[in-house]
Amino acid sequence: MSIEAQRNPKPGDLLISEPFLQDENFVRSVVLLCEHSEEGSFGLIINKPSILKLGELVEVLDFLDKEVFVGGPVEQNTLHFIYFGEKSLEGSIPLGKNIWWGGDFNMLVSKLKLGLFDPDSIRFFLGYSGWGTDQLDEELSDEIWIICKDHLGEKTFDFSPEQLWKDLLKNMGGEFKVIANYPLDPRLN
Repeated sequence: MSIEAQRNPKPGDLLISEPFLQDENFVRSVVLLCEHSEEGSFGLIINKPSILKLGELVEVLDFLDKEVFVGGPVEQNTLHFIYFGEKSLEGSIPLGKNIWWGGDFNMLVSKLKLGLFDPDSIRFFLGYSGWGTDQLDEELSDEIWIICKDHLGEKTFDFSPEQLWKDLLKNMGGEFKVIANYPLDPRLN
């Protein structure tokens, strides 16, 4: 990947944490970048399941036995979502081919209750990952994150959360394929 591409992330890119990142919030994380501008950046960790179910958090959705993911360490009292397929909700923001971020939550609840929205096509997150002005760019310069471009699709979510970090790097090929095999703790090797 060119240095220019590495410095210019865009919504829909995946940020893969470098193999030895010790920040407990981001060890072996894959972050879906939802927003990146001069004011800052916003993303959701897509491979960190929480121990909670959606119905435990949102009473109006207690009929769904749906896993909730930890989107990041910021404002973990907020709920965010992405969905796949055609744009189905007002206010949804496109992130890639048939992948949408957010939208009208009341409309989502109504459609889910009426069976007009496939619950398997949606993923919920508690909290988010956020960066202030230039913070993400600095972290990219420090090689804390690897930008994975053009790999976001519905099939991205077919990988198990535990394997997603490794499988994305392998699919990127070259030096990334080697990085995918780095042990979590090289001292144990």
